[in-house]
Amino acid sequence: MTEMALNKSGTEFRRGFQAGITIAIGYFPVALTFGLLAKTTGLSLGETLLMSFFVYAGAAQYISLSLLTLGTSAFEIVLTTFIVNIRHFLMSASLNEKSEEDPPMIKAAYAFGITDETFSVAAVKEGTVSAGYMFGLNMIAYLSWGIFSGVGYMVGSSLPKTFQEGMSVALYAMFVGLLVPSMKKGMKVVYLAVLAAIFNTIFAIPIIIQTISLFMVKPPLLLLHKYDPFHDDC
Repeated sequence: MTEMALNKSGTEFRRGFQAGITIAIGYFPVALTFGLLAKTTGLSLGETLLMSFFVYAGAAQYISLSLLTLGTSAFEIVLTTFIVNIRHFLMSASLNEKSEEDPPMIKAAYAFGITDETFSVAAVKEGTVSAGYMFGLNMIAYLSWGIFSGVGYMVGSSLPKTFQEGMSVALYAMFVGLLVPSMKKGMKVVYLAVLAAIFNTIFAIPIIIQTISLFMVKPPLLLLHKYDPFHDDC
């Protein structure tokens, strides 16, 4: 019985890992861009990797770079990250209905790896999702984001300009590609996507106002020095 359970868990892990390959490919250009921008912001390679592996929140990490450039305090950055990622409460609650019965600690462990993309893949999977499936799905996405961030830090500035400019929209294109097919299967996904968008917009308004005010009071150093991060040779 124990051997059968282990074999099932291993199979589910492989299925999740395979399902996450498309996410890893989609993360490649976006993580490269983050690594490049982190370097131009003044972060070290170690700090860039720590942010990607511990924070692991694409949009929040990009916002953090802007706030660091503006000299924002650590508390404000943490608070902003929390607000930007508050939609994860909704995604986790929805996915909990679809997940198999597992100890709370197991669910908490793979909940850390839930992103917009991994949630989309797990939400449209037929039947329930197991812990093994979620760990496999999250692992490849998590590792790809962290590793490619480091690669972007080291080699991003040597990439062609046109490639760099196109990398910033890759994540949105991938998410739309994951979401649209699932929306055709049922209205529940449509309602969830719309509700998440509404919540994200509501909670993002204070951040937008704060960012605009900071730009008006203290223009970022990149603008003061007319600095183009895509042409940095250092």
